[in-house]
Amino acid sequence: MSQPKLKFALFGNVYQVKKSASIQKVLSMLSEFGAELSIDQEYYEFLKEGQHLDVPAAKVFTGTNFEVDFAISMGGDGTFLQTAAKVGDRNIPILGVNMGRLGFLADIVPDEIENCLRALYDDNYAVENRRVILVSAEGEAQEGVSSALNDVAILKRDTASMISIRASIDGVYLTTYQADGLIISTPTGSTAYSLSNGGPIIVPGTGVLVMTAVAPHSLNIRPIVIPDTAVITLDVESRSHSFLVAVDGRSVKCSEGTRLTLRRAPYHISVVKRSGKQYFSTLREKMMWGADGRS
Repeated sequence: MSQPKLKFALFGNVYQVKKSASIQKVLSMLSEFGAELSIDQEYYEFLKEGQHLDVPAAKVFTGTNFEVDFAISMGGDGTFLQTAAKVGDRNIPILGVNMGRLGFLADIVPDEIENCLRALYDDNYAVENRRVILVSAEGEAQEGVSSALNDVAILKRDTASMISIRASIDGVYLTTYQADGLIISTPTGSTAYSLSNGGPIIVPGTGVLVMTAVAPHSLNIRPIVIPDTAVITLDVESRSHSFLVAVDGRSVKCSEGTRLTLRRAPYHISVVKRSGKQYFSTLREKMMWGADGRS
């Protein structure tokens, strides 16, 4: 029986100049499997001109102009988040190939790509559906930063003073955060910026969000977990009369008085996982969670 013709969109980190051998391995495997390959233009130029690689691309695209069966992210978790933003609501499963260090979302190393591709062709893989947060300002989507797989962070711009963030949940006043910022995280993002500020680890698939303050000016402010069906509204005051909104690390400046609304997206991001690979083993291996250094 002949194997199916699968279409892949390839995205990558253009700053990893010492990874040409690993990149070539992935390209060679895709070619051997007879994959139809479309490549993001910026990454294509990086591979051709910067890495001098032979790239078997059927199509070079910009933005979101691709129609494929799978997306492949070549890089770390930051590259995976950028790929997820371009996939958006199209329900294209994303395979994360880890070219960096941690690789929590991108957890497949280049040496495993052959087995992973074979699993895709054999339909022997799992897909995890991850929730997404939508953020709007005064009812309008923020250009280029309207959806987050990991988190949305409201942050001060200046180095001298904190900001004031009045938070309401489903129209009911929660509290006013006096802090350097506030992080609203999905379960996927709970092991990222939120965790570094004392937030809890939340297992993906759990229907919640977590709100974690950044350097709060009160000992009584602790992270709070809320249902992901809730609508969060935030009103921000700042001495500099502006603040930053960082959506999965992509930040824009907002003027003081801008009301932000955060809600669960009506779609999810599909993450390809190897069959049998469990979240808790990744947590132990990648995050050293629960490790005891005592002999």
